[in-house]
Amino acid sequence: MVDIEREVDLGGPLHGKGVMILTSFLAGRFGLDGPLSLEARLVFEQSYGGIDGDSASSTELYCLLSALAEVPIRQGFAVTGSVDQNGTVQAIGGVNEKIEGFFDLCAARGLTGEQGVLIPATNVRHLMLRRDVVEACRQGRFAIYPIATIDQGIELLTGVPAGERDVRGDYPPGTVNRKVLARLATFHRRLEAAHAGTNVGGGRDNGRNGR
Repeated sequence: MVDIEREVDLGGPLHGKGVMILTSFLAGRFGLDGPLSLEARLVFEQSYGGIDGDSASSTELYCLLSALAEVPIRQGFAVTGSVDQNGTVQAIGGVNEKIEGFFDLCAARGLTGEQGVLIPATNVRHLMLRRDVVEACRQGRFAIYPIATIDQGIELLTGVPAGERDVRGDYPPGTVNRKVLARLATFHRRLEAAHAGTNVGGGRDNGRNGR
């Protein structure tokens, strides 16, 4: 997992730690039955200043899961929240300011009723929002979603069930986790095939050299 912000010295240690936690989550969930064959690169496009903190780590994980499962994310949402190695969404700072900032952007462009913010469920007790934001939520023109886990968040963002392992350790067909696991298995098969081809080729070369 490559954090491009960190590589170019624009990412601080807390942000770097958040990205490393994503690797632990993927390994713990999808690397139980075999090694992960994956290389991913994360970056904030057209960001020219420094960035630190782990408030975007859940967002980065949603992006990774979306890309691996090839399931698009609905673009009417803003997302904030830290995440731990087990996929629990953790509290962040400045939750009111983040919600109000996105609300102001949506209001300027036009509220559609399909816009909202995903926040950690543990931050609900800290909400103290402006009256116009509260009124928009009451009227159904804006929404705030308390999220406790990554599975809950990815379901909301994609409209596709996340899926839970059954007694055999399999995810249900059509779920995000099943799609991710299948894609990772494809990566691993391709890597093994490439290595096998290289080894076979090397053996033939050595044989010709011997003759």
